[in-house]
Amino acid sequence: MRWQAAELVADRFETPSARTLILRVPGWPGHRAGQHLDVRLTAPDGYHAERSYSLAAPADGDRIELTVQRVADGEVSGYLVDGLPVGAQIEVRGPVGGWFVWTPEMDGPAVLIAGGSGIVPLAAMLRARRKSGDTNPFRLIYSVRTPDELYYRDELREWRDAGVEVFLAYTRTAPAGEARAAARLAADEIATRALPPAPDVTCYVCGPTPFVEFAANALVAAGHDPAMIRTERFGPTGK
Repeated sequence: MRWQAAELVADRFETPSARTLILRVPGWPGHRAGQHLDVRLTAPDGYHAERSYSLAAPADGDRIELTVQRVADGEVSGYLVDGLPVGAQIEVRGPVGGWFVWTPEMDGPAVLIAGGSGIVPLAAMLRARRKSGDTNPFRLIYSVRTPDELYYRDELREWRDAGVEVFLAYTRTAPAGEARAAARLAADEIATRALPPAPDVTCYVCGPTPFVEFAANALVAAGHDPAMIRTERFGPTGK
């Protein structure tokens, strides 16, 4: 892999602290849903800072999408969310990763479990599924602290319309009228809301390390084959 120039051509805020960057990367080799890439920023004095971010959308020629969550004291995320102007360039390198991926050729049902910004690579899978016309059963379990921190809220309806069962678990504050009270996602909710265990069901779990370990253990306890559970985790400063 080599570093490539990437120009920010458009953007949108998903939440007050999360921004989607639409980048044009001439010569981008393509990628699979679930992969990530490295981002490098270079200061005028030559100082480099690198971080890894999940790709938020399926391959689309020379355009890629990242959704970046601002983290406290994050020198890279803070600039990408608040400082990078449209038309500016950064460097990217990728794609990276081959295990935590989904393609239509896999041809089977899937369970997607996201904690917070862990929704990003799963959104790429859901978008790739819709784009391909795949009709295998998909279920999304998305744990998020408050309604203000919900990513891709408009697309949730589109995913439901495409046959994806979506379960939202608000952990701190639930919206008015929500039947489920705000609480941490429970193991029995995962067992109930996930697809029943079967040899062809693949499970994807992404989020902070403690969340990923909890969700993966809950899936195993519910009868899912550990070999069919794929995980991606990140720490407080990024992937």
